[in-house]
Amino acid sequence: MTTIGFIRHGITEWNELGKSQGIIDIPLNSTGKQQAVALAHRLALEEEWDMIAVSPLTRARETAQIIADKLNLPITVIDERIREINCGLIEGTTEEERIQRWGTNWRELNLGMEPRGDVSQRGIEFLEEIVQNYPGKRILVVSHGALIGLTLQRLMPETFSKTNMDNTSITILKNIERKWECILFNCTKHLELQ
Repeated sequence: MTTIGFIRHGITEWNELGKSQGIIDIPLNSTGKQQAVALAHRLALEEEWDMIAVSPLTRARETAQIIADKLNLPITVIDERIREINCGLIEGTTEEERIQRWGTNWRELNLGMEPRGDVSQRGIEFLEEIVQNYPGKRILVVSHGALIGLTLQRLMPETFSKTNMDNTSITILKNIERKWECILFNCTKHLELQ
């Protein structure tokens, strides 16, 4: 049995402003760092983990490093496949700005966004490789909201028709004999103590 703990990175200034980040490399803000510390304390008390895999984007790497330092764990894998969705022309814009530039139907336009199916496919490929390379391990995967959500929808469509991942949420999946089970979804109880 391999266990995956999917973690969405801590909050950034752009998250708070409602700006689409995509693959633009935005760091955590002070609140995001505090969220990551709170999650690291929770993980140190509740579960034992073997390693960390992380997206190459700064906000994910900063979150992962805070956790790694607290748990004394190696960041074993940095993988481009678990970076955030490329949002094309909408990166750096708010919903209001998108409506102003492209109209209320902006979602129907070709604005250079990476197809959702491509995002979930790279998430699935990453998971399959992790399970194959690290059987029986407990692996924290620090990534991004759209990547995690779309991967969950593709992996377990009957369970996840919609997902909304909160900053520093943890979602725990178990892979038992090639079958996936979700035992915890989008949990942020560590933030209630802040």
